[in-house]
Amino acid sequence: MQIAIDGPAGAGKSTLAKKIAAAYKMTYLDTGAMYRCIAHCVLNQIGDRFDNEADIVKIAGATVIRFEGEQVFCNDKDVTREIRTPLVSRHTSDVARIKAVRDLMVSQQREYAKDHAVVMDGRDIGSVVLPDAELKFFLDADVRERAQRRKKEMDEKGNTKALEEIKTDIENRDSNDRNRSEGPLVQVPDAIVIDTTGKSIEEVYEEMKIHIDEAQR
Repeated sequence: MQIAIDGPAGAGKSTLAKKIAAAYKMTYLDTGAMYRCIAHCVLNQIGDRFDNEADIVKIAGATVIRFEGEQVFCNDKDVTREIRTPLVSRHTSDVARIKAVRDLMVSQQREYAKDHAVVMDGRDIGSVVLPDAELKFFLDADVRERAQRRKKEMDEKGNTKALEEIKTDIENRDSNDRNRSEGPLVQVPDAIVIDTTGKSIEEVYEEMKIHIDEAQR
């Protein structure tokens, strides 16, 4: 089975994808982390030069990404925490909008999905990466609530950033994700839409579980 979960930043996609993968013994492939890895490598290798597409594509082509549970390895280095910094978050959409980078990542994602039962979350999973997935979800939430969720995550990691600044970052990323020419954030017609505003992870999970159990019958 292939399950695609799309939606904007802070809608709960990753948390729910991990929960579903664990419950149904599927593999969780964190596609967003793959683009974060590329952004992280760009920052380390050429600095804040995200207008240099040729070098970014070269870096992406030479980057080996692998997952071990929830740990993310980039060129054999554990970057699980490093790719979640505000700086990397800010530049992830800068690399994700580049067609050659997306082609590299999507090719790897599809290849993996051929031989595994997978849950993938991102912006264009149901529209581009897994258009034939048995189940497609689109999760959304009010932008302020998404910012509050992200702030809580950041506070727990010791990164205290103002709520309004986080909200602005999310709004900017939403705009970039929705308006990029390659793999934009879209809600496909056959997606099951769930508004997670005001709902706990458990409530949303139970709602998704109904659809997954139905698809497995």
